[in-house]
Amino acid sequence: MFRPGSPLPRTGSAHGGGADADAGTAAGAESVRRGQPRPEAEPDTRRPGAAERMRTLVESNASASLVIPGTDLGDPQWPGQGCCEARAVTGEGDVLLLVPAGSPAARAAAHARDGDLAAVMEITDVAPVAVPHRIRGRAEVAGWLTPVSGGERTACDRLLAERHPSGPFPGAAWTPLRLEVGEGWIGDLRGEGHVEPDEFAAASPDPLARHEAGLLQHLAAAHDDLLRGLCSLLGERQRACGAWEAVVPVALDRFGLRVRFRADGQSFDALFDFPRPVRNASGLRHAIRALFEAGSAP
Repeated sequence: MFRPGSPLPRTGSAHGGGADADAGTAAGAESVRRGQPRPEAEPDTRRPGAAERMRTLVESNASASLVIPGTDLGDPQWPGQGCCEARAVTGEGDVLLLVPAGSPAARAAAHARDGDLAAVMEITDVAPVAVPHRIRGRAEVAGWLTPVSGGERTACDRLLAERHPSGPFPGAAWTPLRLEVGEGWIGDLRGEGHVEPDEFAAASPDPLARHEAGLLQHLAAAHDDLLRGLCSLLGERQRACGAWEAVVPVALDRFGLRVRFRADGQSFDALFDFPRPVRNASGLRHAIRALFEAGSAP
């Protein structure tokens, strides 16, 4: 499976240099780590693993497309047909995809021998706020594509409808396909990682993923003062607090909030860890409040 290089443009100078800073917890830890995020070497219970991050991205609304070797997915008769209009993950860890009926992807799956059609789903994650270098990560899920039919169709339609209550709805205009996961790769703000099928099936998506976009957009639009207050938790870098032209929240998960500080074409990310992983929206409200209180403390 093809895996590109670093999936993220590095923030910073015109040559792509930059720095990433981890700025401790809401209690005010002030360690600052410079350099780009490092690939994970060992599991860390204080950070989401590669399988959790990939599962979160697969189940998100991030844009995704299919690549099927030997199939022309650029047919002008089917604009966008290489896209997966909806997707969901089964209990066994297979990925269900909804594609236009009659599209090259649907036809290729229908005419392939059972389980013989190799495919790669490519996902691009874009920050929901306006900020330079908005691509936060990319993932690739490689496996084997088969059409969903027979007794499985009803359960598949139900799962897709639950995941996408606003549509598109399974029906004559759409064909559900099943992607049996063979391997996966993710490269994002947390680092890079390979994911095995059993790891993907066993992982759970981040419980805050459905709240992330709305909260980041709200913070960026209405709470610039609170975001700038977090600068006081940056240790040696807090001396430059008044110089930042923009302070923008770029990512959120159950472990913490990532904020991008930018001035004069230079930027760096600071990761503010929550005191403990957050499980739900109520816990998120308490964690965010504690974080901003720490930033505004004298």
